Amino acid sequence: MNEFALIQKYFKKLTYNNPSALDLNDDVFFDKKNNVVVSTDTYVEGIHFFNFKNPDLVIKKIVRSSISDLYCKGVKPKFIFIGASGNNISFSKKNLDLVYNSLKQEQKKYKFKLSGGDTTKSKKTIFSITSLGYSKKIVQRNKCKNNDDIYVTGNLGDSYLGLLILKKKLFLKKTLQRKYFIQKYYMPDLPTKISTKLIKFANSSIDISDGLFGDLTKLINRSNLYFRLDVEKIPISSKLKTYLVKTNKKKISFISKGDDYQILFTSSKSNRRYIKSLFKRMNQKVTLIGDLTNEIKSNQIIYNKNLIKHSYNEGYSHNFS
Repeated sequence: MNEFALIQKYFKKLTYNNPSALDLNDDVFFDKKNNVVVSTDTYVEGIHFFNFKNPDLVIKKIVRSSISDLYCKGVKPKFIFIGASGNNISFSKKNLDLVYNSLKQEQKKYKFKLSGGDTTKSKKTIFSITSLGYSKKIVQRNKCKNNDDIYVTGNLGDSYLGLLILKKKLFLKKTLQRKYFIQKYYMPDLPTKISTKLIKFANSSIDISDGLFGDLTKLINRSNLYFRLDVEKIPISSKLKTYLVKTNKKKISFISKGDDYQILFTSSKSNRRYIKSLFKRMNQKVTLIGDLTNEIKSNQIIYNKNLIKHSYNEGYSHNFS
């Protein structure tokens, strides 16, 4: 049983009289009456981050991952709360100084305020982050419509290549290339400029944390619609493109592994011109990668003009026996 099935089976019923919980089928809690939006995430060493040898980078990664849940709903994070568990090694003075400096930098960059939390001692390094913001409206999952276009911001795949380098499953000779991909793993580029504009044109949205195909499936899981994606249209960086050409590796092996933290959203075809103009004006990359339809019976992924068999749930999922 994966994490989503577990939530729906054991916990959804407990929210039956709490519409703000959104059936536990979205990224956030949304109290419409009080305009409060909340998300919470847990990060475990060895699962959500490679290790804690670079605490300054790890804290940036998990903070950005957490506030990304709000940005993809069209909400600016205002406050965060951090629960931290660690030991004498992970929470050494040197490491805590690095964590402090990184948090200070992230606060300045994203304009949120650290507002509380908890600390405990444990063998593993674990963080829990709650992010809070205010908004009268949000862009929910599963509000997409038939014939909606599918868009994604930024580029996909760089973070996964960075993870492979850190795990020593892949080696790049050029130092600058290695640094680029590792930085994308630890410090994803959140599409903050466009966030508060989403409500004007997006019918549904989600951030890409677990992988493009899997997150898109979650985005539409109650809509009775299916997606059609063109792999050739999915945006990747020039550096990843160069790597794929030199190594003769397939693009599809890198674009749906997760940790991208870009915004995946759907919008009516009538908004195409507006979206193109708005994103250009705001200097934010956006790409039309497919559409939704009720005219097919399963999701379709097109690669080199051919319909391919592929596990669109590929990406990361917590599974419990």
